[in-house]
Amino acid sequence: MDFGPYLMLATLEGAVTAAVLALTASGLALVFGVMRVVNVAHGEFFMLGAVLAWWVTDLMGATPVLGFAIALVVVPLMVAALAAFADMTILKRINYDPERTIVATIGILYILQQVTLMTYGPDARPVTAPFSTRLALPWFERTEDGISLYWPWGLSITSYKLAVIGAAGGVLLGLWAVMKRSRLGLMMRATEQDREMALAFGIPVERVYALVFGMGAGLAALAAVLVVPIQQAHYLMGGDPLLLSFIVVIIGGLGSLPGTVLAALLIGLSDGIISVFFSPTLAKILATLLVAMVLVFRPQGMFGERRL
Repeated sequence: MDFGPYLMLATLEGAVTAAVLALTASGLALVFGVMRVVNVAHGEFFMLGAVLAWWVTDLMGATPVLGFAIALVVVPLMVAALAAFADMTILKRINYDPERTIVATIGILYILQQVTLMTYGPDARPVTAPFSTRLALPWFERTEDGISLYWPWGLSITSYKLAVIGAAGGVLLGLWAVMKRSRLGLMMRATEQDREMALAFGIPVERVYALVFGMGAGLAALAAVLVVPIQQAHYLMGGDPLLLSFIVVIIGGLGSLPGTVLAALLIGLSDGIISVFFSPTLAKILATLLVAMVLVFRPQGMFGERRL
């Protein structure tokens, strides 16, 4: 097979990674942008979404399609409610102090991880995809009659992976619409700009904080539900999403949703292509080097604003 078909397949695989990463990192960027809170437990909310998705689909038994559909709606809401509860009972009580919130979210991380280990166990468990038709991908070749399409052997992708890309794109567009076109988004942006002024205008800042923290965790859980039919659910799966989300948020700009999405595309596509042609380790090394360069030459990120 020529180089071109391999590159197209690697790009599509990278696009799946980028879609899931964009959802996860957007939740982290939303929390930091509005609340100025570094949520170290973000990866564990991702893990919890995957584990709960397995639990819901396993509970449904013989109807995996219905079980997955229920998990896609219910699990992000459950994780969002848990995160909002953690915000109101823990982060609110320490007044969102930057240093203490880091310690508090580390504590939440270990609590979620160990409770999952005790109840779910150490095994990795698969979730059946609701549909998984393998689609052959065409490529083109030059012939005497011009350019014609052909289907190289082995060049294919599943319909579910394409659906993950489309679903993530739709959710991100919906998030943008909420932030820019709704009254809720206006309150979030007002709280982000000036907390004291927002309080003076009657905005319930503490409720906004709880909602934002829940939304951030819910986005991570939704990403996990989408990806768990491709990967397997296990109690240690929150580490990589957390690390990659921090990389994406730093590159895109702390608190910048457009920058986060573009950085997720950059990291996800490069990870897919480099992993196919070289190694996954090299992809992680290059991503880390890119973060170092951003921190040295543009600390506010690609789309972040320098704060005086």
